[in-house]
Parts: sequence; C-alpha cells; structure tokens
Amino acid sequence: MIKVGIVGGTGYTGVELLRLLASHPRAELVAITSRKDAGTPVAAMFPSLRGHVDLVFSDPDSAQLEACDVVFFATPHGVAMAHAPRLVKAGVKVIDLAADFRLQDLAQWKKWYQVEHVATDLLVEAAYGLPELYRETIRTARVVGNPGCYATAVQLGFLPLLEAGAVDPSCLVADAKSGVSGAGRKADLGIVFSETSDNFHAYGVAGHRHHPEIVQGLAHVSGEKVGLVFVPHLTPAIRGIHATLYAQLKTDIDVQALYESRFDGEPFVDVMPAGSHPETRTVRGANTCRISIHRPGDGNTVVVLVVIDNLVKGASGQAVQNMNLMFGLEETTGLNHVALMP
Repeated sequence: MIKVGIVGGTGYTGVELLRLLASHPRAELVAITSRKDAGTPVAAMFPSLRGHVDLVFSDPDSAQLEACDVVFFATPHGVAMAHAPRLVKAGVKVIDLAADFRLQDLAQWKKWYQVEHVATDLLVEAAYGLPELYRETIRTARVVGNPGCYATAVQLGFLPLLEAGAVDPSCLVADAKSGVSGAGRKADLGIVFSETSDNFHAYGVAGHRHHPEIVQGLAHVSGEKVGLVFVPHLTPAIRGIHATLYAQLKTDIDVQALYESRFDGEPFVDVMPAGSHPETRTVRGANTCRISIHRPGDGNTVVVLVVIDNLVKGASGQAVQNMNLMFGLEETTGLNHVALMP
C-alpha cells in the first residue's frame, strides 16, 4: 500500500483528494493536516466521508509526514516549496496542487506570486503533471507540479493542433468559464451565493496567474513563441470548466481525425463525435476531459470546446492520476468514476 499524507485537507481540493483516495485500492491515508482544525475528526468536518475516513486533522508540525510514501500539498502557493526539500530528502514523493512547481521562469514566478522561490533546485527537476504530454517524465519524478484547472483545459484543447503545426501559434484565443469552487473554500464576498447566483462576469482580463503557465506549456509543444489571449469568467455553478478555444489554420486538415488520433488510448480524454457540444455536467465528479472540434463554415477558424471538472481533472483527480504513474500503477487506478447526473 502507498502511505499517503495530505497537507491542507480542509479546502475543496483537499476534501476531493480524501474522497478519491478513500476508495483507492492501493492507497492508505495516514496523515491529514490542518493547523487551524488540528484535533477535529475529518468526518466531523466532512460528513460525506463518515465511514470512509477515520483520520483526525493533525498539526503539520507534529504530523509524521516523513513516514509517508507521497505527500500531497492542497495548500496556497508558497507552502509546498518551503517543506518539499525536507520531505524529498527523506525519500518522500511530493505532488503540489498549487503553483510552486509549475513555472520554470523565476521572474514570472515572482511577478505573479510576489515572493522569492525557495526551492529552486527542486523546481528545476520537477515534472509538470499533465500526463497526456509528460507521462514518462512523471513516472520517474520526485516532485510534480499539478497543473491549474484552466491550464489543463486549455492545453489539452490546443495540444493536437500545435503538435501538428496546423495552426498559427501567435494568435490563439481561450475564452474560459469556471464554477465558483475554483476560487477555493473561503469566506469572500465575491463568491458568496447572493453575489454569484444569476450572474456571469469576466475577470483577470489584464492578466491571470494561469496565463504564463498555459503559455509555457503551449510554447513547449509548438516550439515557437505563443501569442495567447486568455479571458476567464466566473459562472453561477459550483463545479466545472468550459473552455472555448479559437485558432487559425495554416493548412487544410481533418481536425476531427487529428484529435481522435492524438487522444486515441488516452483513458481520460474523450473526443466527442463531430458537431457535439460538451456540457460541464457530463464530467461532474469524474477525471474526464471531453473535447469537441468545430470548423464553422469550413473556414480557417477552428473552434475547440473543452469541459472538465475543475476539482477532479483540473486538480485532485489529476493529482491522483500522477500518483499512479509515479508508483507504477495503472493510470486509471481508483479513478474510474462515472460522472454524476443530473
């Protein structure tokens, strides 16, 4: 069994990790930390886990994390990089669900997160946790930077087009929408029910932290400088990412066949039939990315529609997928959940 620790288990990504790992056949939850809620039974805070998780939240300073095989950090940025060197030295693998090990450019890191990076040696060796692109690197990694939710949807959506050199990488557009849970489990006026219900708005148009992460990944794939307009929106829904992506074709190509070929055999990417319009509710609770491709009027503009659950394939499910790879398990282990309907 893989002994698992979770740092920061009281947020949405933390409880989603608990839900997924509680039924994972090869994982044993041995530690869950929360400085504020130390001593509180997990099931008292999250009754949905009664009978499945018997742990009590412990103070991170007293938790025996070095005895784990892998530790997930479901914490704000800056936490994982402060503790990862000690854990890695003790032989523990680290998967960070925040941004500490995503950006390789230290200047970009400081610009967007306003702090100096304190684990640069580990940052250099860290694998970026998008299995559909970096599967082999993840298998041998000691540290994985789990992608952001927007970054997962946008990169998977553009991936086949850029790999094939079929579109102009200098003029990509990503119009993306997220459910409110993407903002985290916190008391914030902007995400309370009366502010978000019956409402819809863009934010971060001048700049969003996922933008440099997305550009880094797309540039790696295309081998060229990428020009990306990325506009996120907040929707009156709890879960889900819907990304509408636009690109300009450089060559006449069967885009449906291109996507079906690229993602053939990928267990968590579903390329839908031509003309489909994927819905966020079809991936709710599942580690699935559904994609459809359109070419309006058979013109040069390709429109790619991508949906994921921001807490599963966009966060905790992908983190478990990475854990499976790191420990030589079948990638789908513990992740074959069917989406919830309605």
